[in-house]
Amino acid sequence: MSYFIFKDVIMLRITVFIFALLTALVSCHQNQDHRIKAPGREEVSFKVLPFKLNQVDLLEGPFKHATELNRQSLLNYKPDRFLADFRTVSGLKPKAEDYHGWEDETLAGHSLGHYLSACSMMYQTTGDSVFLERVNYIVDELDECQKANGGGFIGAVRDTNVRSIFEEEIAKGEIRSKGFDLNGIWAPMYTMHKQLAGLIDAHQLCNNEKALTVATNFADWLGGIFDQLNDEQMEEMLHCEHGGINEAMANLYAETGEKKYLNWGRRIYHERVLGPLSKGVDNLAGKHANTQIPKLIGLARIYELTGDTAKYGTAEFFWETVVNHHSYVTGGNGNHEYFGPADSLSDELSQNTTETCNVYNMLKLTRHLFQYDASARKADFYERALFNHILSSQHHKDGRVIYNLSLDMGGYKEYQDPHWFTCCIGTGMENHSKYARNIYHHNNSELYVSQFIASELKWRDKGIVLRQITDYPNEQGTSLEFECKQPTRLALKIRYPYWAKKGMKVYVNGNKQSISKEPQSFVAINREWKTGDRVEVQFPFSLRLESMPDDKDRVAVMYGPLVLAGDLGPVDDEDASDPLYVPIFRTNDRNPAHWTVPVQGEPNTFETDDIGRPRDIQLRPFYEIMKRRYSVYFDMFSQEEWQKRKAEYEEAMARKKRIREMTIDFFQPGEMQPERDHNFVANNSRVQERKGRKSRIVRSGWIAFDMEVQGNKHIGLSVEYWTGVRGKQALDIFVDGTRIAEEDLSDKPEGEFLDVTYNLPDDLTSGKEKITVRFAASEGHVAGPVYGVRTIKRE
Repeated sequence: MSYFIFKDVIMLRITVFIFALLTALVSCHQNQDHRIKAPGREEVSFKVLPFKLNQVDLLEGPFKHATELNRQSLLNYKPDRFLADFRTVSGLKPKAEDYHGWEDETLAGHSLGHYLSACSMMYQTTGDSVFLERVNYIVDELDECQKANGGGFIGAVRDTNVRSIFEEEIAKGEIRSKGFDLNGIWAPMYTMHKQLAGLIDAHQLCNNEKALTVATNFADWLGGIFDQLNDEQMEEMLHCEHGGINEAMANLYAETGEKKYLNWGRRIYHERVLGPLSKGVDNLAGKHANTQIPKLIGLARIYELTGDTAKYGTAEFFWETVVNHHSYVTGGNGNHEYFGPADSLSDELSQNTTETCNVYNMLKLTRHLFQYDASARKADFYERALFNHILSSQHHKDGRVIYNLSLDMGGYKEYQDPHWFTCCIGTGMENHSKYARNIYHHNNSELYVSQFIASELKWRDKGIVLRQITDYPNEQGTSLEFECKQPTRLALKIRYPYWAKKGMKVYVNGNKQSISKEPQSFVAINREWKTGDRVEVQFPFSLRLESMPDDKDRVAVMYGPLVLAGDLGPVDDEDASDPLYVPIFRTNDRNPAHWTVPVQGEPNTFETDDIGRPRDIQLRPFYEIMKRRYSVYFDMFSQEEWQKRKAEYEEAMARKKRIREMTIDFFQPGEMQPERDHNFVANNSRVQERKGRKSRIVRSGWIAFDMEVQGNKHIGLSVEYWTGVRGKQALDIFVDGTRIAEEDLSDKPEGEFLDVTYNLPDDLTSGKEKITVRFAASEGHVAGPVYGVRTIKRE
């Protein structure tokens, strides 16, 4: 369910823009502000700032454990393997074999950027000098590669001359831009952003001056390309995913004071997406989610350096929109990597929901925005996503991470091969290297406890050490102990979580404090603090339901800050994968405290009591579940509704089961990763969307892609079309060059989804692992739109 207050879109837009305009006036609010000097401009005000990573040590608990697992994962990687293709492209001999996965594609080099950032953060987090040594080594190697290249360029794409394409095509206005392809290169500026971000982190966190030199040389090369393009050409180029390259340029301006970097960062403004958002229009449906979020992080950073309140307003509106209208109960967003229509999530549950990169970037955006208003709502969201997605995305024994965190009803967690690199392997390196970054915030007179994570803060400027001692979330509270060089007056502000419906109690040195605040706020204790002072905080957890925004009877169960998942059994248990095995809740009572029983000896764990059909189940914290099938969402029926809908529901679930059992391979046209995975190629084809679903349509052209058949005979090719497109909807279907069907949809009922299955001759599939399928439309005809293709075992 959209779990925060703002449900009225018009009021949200008004609120965002009024707040954005008032931001410029915040500087007159004296001791609640923290002012910093941006290069070449007036002072910019922040409500609070986070502490540096090396000022906060994690103590025993789930986050320290996750950090240690990630520490070992980072040490298992070999820097020379990340650097191999950089050396090859520069004409230098590689020192090791390169890594694989997306590093074999034209996205090569993005993983090194993530690794450089992660090692820089881990050095600050742990103080382990081996990470400093790795950072310095990588920077030295990149410096050597850059000098060998000449002109500032660095890159790792072996078989495509990225530099030449930028200098000889793009700089001259010859731009062929698609969502993930720029002149034949997979999202090159996305990769450049990761490399620049890694270098900037090496400079900021490891004091490596050479890293800044390599970064500015690289940025100067790229900025020189931008200088040759007019605004229309820039906009066309930005149609291709470009990550947070605007943020990187803004950060270089902050580091150097050179205005050219700020100017380049401002020019990286994708009007087609950001223009409507700046006017308070939710235009996200059908857009690739993680392509958009970094653009807003860049706007937030530019606001910090310039005071441009319009950019702040756009970032704030985007955050509100995603959190309140496009996010699941875990704080994650997106299905098959895309946003759907606002508040339409109940039918968007699959094995490929909630990409981890999206949450990584939403937390980065939240970090920026929290500095401006110190909003408990933002800290609450941060906790929700941190515990229920980020912590859930790591295997708690071997440190492997997850690309898409499934919210399918009966889904399971798919952990990635750590040496087959993807974007979420990269962000995973960073996610578990920086947990200490957003626990505490401060200004001159206030200390905010934003997250409840066992840790020790060293506020050196104040001579204060604050230890947070807690077993949260296994403990329903926390304790804060002070050690002060001298008595110090300040306001300790402790988050009163939105979920603490049973109240919050605070004791200072055993004395109960009066609390007038409501949940989703900060409780202030203003006093002179001295060594030995102890604050105890209690906030009893309670069970509650959170519904889908478009279906009040599709619910998730929460306990305090935790999403509870129903444990359905081992991943390879055939019963556990049966859609009918995912129970429904049959009850008129929407208070889960009335129909669950705590499991003794297992914190935060419950069993349902005679309301599950066909059986009752155990509900456990989602972040703890591994190697098990689960459901986060459940359908709830009253006794009367169940009697009316039982047959219909069971038939729908049985149909889903039949499809799952019959399917060998499924291809979703119109989405980046499925198209890459299925070797998709096309002529005269474009992506189309209906009801939040992607498709491919062909006019006088063709599309082709591979499908698995796994050596089977008796295979069917099942295709889902949409009818009613203008023009003659007629196509030929080929399998491995053999025409197997002619389809004419022109006389079908208009405006419907239509499933058609074609039986394939046995000799086209027998003994083969894959087949190539081709849909072709002759001159003047239309093929599709095609919304999905399956190879299935015929009955």
